Amino acid sequence: MMRRRDTLKLISSGATLIFTGLLFPVRVLAKWNEAAFAATDYQEALTTYFPNQQMTESDQITIGVRQEIENGSVVPIKIVTELPDVESIAIFVEKNPTPLIANFDLTPACKGFVSTRIKVELPSDIIAVVKSDGKLFYTKTYIIVHEGGCA
Repeated sequence: MMRRRDTLKLISSGATLIFTGLLFPVRVLAKWNEAAFAATDYQEALTTYFPNQQMTESDQITIGVRQEIENGSVVPIKIVTELPDVESIAIFVEKNPTPLIANFDLTPACKGFVSTRIKVELPSDIIAVVKSDGKLFYTKTYIIVHEGGCA
């Protein structure tokens, strides 16, 4: 005769197995450039993430961020571009311990827009790199941070 406690253990064990089994394939399918995200130097992160590719500065990319930040642990940021056929948007913070913050792959149905929150350690340039029509474009803006947020 199965008791209620044994039934609950069986159900929770089965749920755990199913849940873990569902999460594992997502991790396997995710592709990311581990070396670029682990790089501790901005130029190294940039060249590792975009090897042998030329970038052009563009005035069609806007970084929406306050120019002076009190606490760098939560910095709201928006990247907006009017460039056609945006494939991805990457965010770098030049003086962060790991400068490559994020990369967003976009589908053709998406507008060139990303809004998120990042951490910033020191006063630094924030660089947005947009891949549009197979070419790379960038813009940057300098922000002042009074209290670092990466510690």
